[in-house]
Amino acid sequence: MGALLLAVALIQDACGGEAKRLADAQRLGESFDLAGAAEAYSAAVASGCSEARAAAIYVRGLIAARAADAQFGSTASLQPLREAISALEPYAAADPVARAMQAVVRAAMPAAQHERGEMALLIDEMLRRESLQLEARLPGLPVISAHEAAGYFWLQLHLYDEAARAFDAARSRIGQTSHVMLGAARAAAGRQDVAAACGQYNRLVSWWGIRPAAPPEIVEARAFVNQRQCAAPPVPPGTRR
Repeated sequence: MGALLLAVALIQDACGGEAKRLADAQRLGESFDLAGAAEAYSAAVASGCSEARAAAIYVRGLIAARAADAQFGSTASLQPLREAISALEPYAAADPVARAMQAVVRAAMPAAQHERGEMALLIDEMLRRESLQLEARLPGLPVISAHEAAGYFWLQLHLYDEAARAFDAARSRIGQTSHVMLGAARAAAGRQDVAAACGQYNRLVSWWGIRPAAPPEIVEARAFVNQRQCAAPPVPPGTRR
């Protein structure tokens, strides 16, 4: 999680008076509230923190990407993604982090249309851009890193082995974030690896703790771990239930 915290810290250095809003944006994103994170970044921009504008555009692009996937990549659903790519262009020209943001939003378009070949090429590009930043001890992307986004894109295509590898890479590069736990759990469930899915969902539930509200992702995790198969003891090899 260090790279994401560094991304927040660098924006805070330029926008010290908006530190709370920026920290709120990161916290909301980790809690699966992307709309809240985008609003927090936008509020910081409205208060004079222009450095948060690219992050606000990026997170709104992630929201648009999910909507586009739900609409099977229709022409109308892709328009907000095109607008986000264009809006990021002035920042991408000067900032490598913004270029990585733009690459993620670009990859979201073939992901929504289930165009595997084009998506894979764009995933490689966005991971390369973020990896250069991480290797230079510079920030990854805010709220959802390119490495985490790659796993989510593979999940959209129901390619669970690829998704599992992507979330393993994200864990190694970014850390055991909430998005890594959720994505790894979904990938394991898709592969019918019940033990791994139970373990990852359990980690996510434990991380959430006793917070009063529960977003759909936490409801999903709790429902999974409450299944009998997660409570049952492991079956020794060669035996039957």
